[in-house]
Amino acid sequence: MSSAPTPPPGPPVTVVGIGADGWDGLTRDARHALMAAEVLIGGPRQLAMVPEGACGGERVSWPSPLRPAVPKLLEQYAGRRVAVLASGDPMFYGIGRALCEEAGPEGLAVLPHPSSVSYACARLGWPVEDTDVVTVVGRPVARVAAALHEGRRLLVLSAGARSPGELAALLVERGFGPSRMRVLERLGSAEERHYGGTAQDWSHAPGDPLNVVAVECVRAPGALRLGAAPGLPDAAYETDGQLTKRHVRAATLCALAPAPGELLWDIGGGSGSIGIEWMRTHPSCRAVTVERVPERAERIGRNAMALGVPGLRVVIGSAPGALAGLPAPDAVFIGGGLTAPGLLDAVWAALPAGGRLVVNTVTLESEALLARRYREHGGELVKLAVSHAVAVGGFTGWRQAMPVTQWSVTKEWVTKEQDGV
Repeated sequence: MSSAPTPPPGPPVTVVGIGADGWDGLTRDARHALMAAEVLIGGPRQLAMVPEGACGGERVSWPSPLRPAVPKLLEQYAGRRVAVLASGDPMFYGIGRALCEEAGPEGLAVLPHPSSVSYACARLGWPVEDTDVVTVVGRPVARVAAALHEGRRLLVLSAGARSPGELAALLVERGFGPSRMRVLERLGSAEERHYGGTAQDWSHAPGDPLNVVAVECVRAPGALRLGAAPGLPDAAYETDGQLTKRHVRAATLCALAPAPGELLWDIGGGSGSIGIEWMRTHPSCRAVTVERVPERAERIGRNAMALGVPGLRVVIGSAPGALAGLPAPDAVFIGGGLTAPGLLDAVWAALPAGGRLVVNTVTLESEALLARRYREHGGELVKLAVSHAVAVGGFTGWRQAMPVTQWSVTKEWVTKEQDGV
């Protein structure tokens, strides 16, 4: 091997993406970065791809858990030339994110390799921009359920050799058994292998742990159709009757106006429908559901798993006490326990400027409370009434559900003068 080149001035940490083709697949710049490194950090599989003579620096394997180790290793090797190995594109579900959070973009030089998604789409003839990607690396496979829609193409980033079988079982359970699956192993290497079949007939034994699964979604006849907009069918939920019905639910989510990355407090969770559908609007949306009845809290967890948002946090307890220690919300929904002493005051204090509050109630006592708050803070006070056509003897008539009073308000910016300070 030639001697290591003298690196040009630049960030102290270079992140090098490496594929299943190993050293041979690296660009000249990527090889030079590794040859010049005084410290080489990576997973055992990535480190084994770099020939011993190519990098004379100290080799360090990532410890487990990985994320807490990042700042410690950066501090430990500060002042030395560090190269970090990552699978494929480091900025696509890779270590690049954690390194940027700690060192900042100016502290890194990132040399990406084609990602497994790019390779898979090239093999399948799928446009990358039209392909949905879901990772189950370090995450429950239940996350895939939120992306299941008739005719959509998915790429699932596997956690290991068993992921394809687990995915097939999920597809069958969620009514997508006829979907076609293709497993693409060791993409970009000489050992690349593909195999496939339908989810409902899946019989392949676990293969190579380095794989991506392509899914062409086909809904089974008679399976419940779940759309992308709020207001899923009531039948999508396991419930004991404590459920915000779909038409009111759709109006409630509209008033809450979720945006990517935002956090919702769902107080009085019932069956969890508001928090679940908030999270389904975008993969980065987060929610905490507060429910005082343990059996209902367990049911909320099951509904969240079934509907593809296993990250929903469920807190068992009564508000406002159960709200202590929760991260500040961007929006709050109160669907139960409105008359609990101090609840509205605690929620209002927790909301930042620009935060939204939506409250639903069906009782006169709570309605009077909302009317008073409406006079104090403004917003919108509406009554939602839904009627369903039902048989009346040999004819058809309307049966009205209990009307819901809804108050929605945005907490405005308050100056010191307005606040009396």
